[in-house]
Amino acid sequence: MRVAAIYDIHGNLPALEAVLREIRQAEVDRVVVGGDVVPGPMPRESLRCLLDLGIPVQFIYGNCEVAVLEQMAGKDPAKVPEAYRPIMRWTAEQLHPEYERVLAGWPKTLRVGIPGLGEVLFCHATPRDEDECFTRLTPEDRLLPIFEGLNVPLVVCGHTHMQFDRMIGRTRVVNAGSVGMPFGEPGADWLLLEPGVQLRHTPYDLTEAAGRIRATAYPQAEDFAARSVLEPPSEQDMLKVFARVGLNSAR
Repeated sequence: MRVAAIYDIHGNLPALEAVLREIRQAEVDRVVVGGDVVPGPMPRESLRCLLDLGIPVQFIYGNCEVAVLEQMAGKDPAKVPEAYRPIMRWTAEQLHPEYERVLAGWPKTLRVGIPGLGEVLFCHATPRDEDECFTRLTPEDRLLPIFEGLNVPLVVCGHTHMQFDRMIGRTRVVNAGSVGMPFGEPGADWLLLEPGVQLRHTPYDLTEAAGRIRATAYPQAEDFAARSVLEPPSEQDMLKVFARVGLNSAR
């Protein structure tokens, strides 16, 4: 069985379309969507694309789905900084009420048995919390309490938009990266699981994608086109940012 893991799409439909073309060429048997499909410039279109995929697909929620659902319920998400709340309000307007029940039905984690890999646990950030941040540089001792006792050989995560493949104790932990907002090389990152693990990177027409994004009514369309598509922040810069937050910060 071949499984594609796609995370952190953030409404970037052109990037999603490019990845799905490669997924079809790879003849995968299942797609796992690891959360943060929204918000982004084309949230409704991205969700519809995944729901109509024609390949078995399973979803888990990310921190952004939690925030959007709060907004749909009429509450400003407490964990979202004020500068980003217009995005949440706009996204909730695009999706409500058609997709509220869809998002609310996604689980926090998912376990899938894959021949050659065993039982794989999919989560958005960590198995216990969809908001926690860690990277390939996070000290192992801070992560062992989270990953020990899961009784799985492999955990797949996302959330920090940077791919990695590392061991935490006896557990292999792989970050699928971000389809729609990668940090590092422009393009779209995802993961292919067969008996092995492949970190995949899909190039696509960035100029055409930026034009499509700028044509939307998304509140930060120009910034998204410039900083998430054409010239994303470098991995080195973002590792420095994440070093100051979450599980990476000094005790």
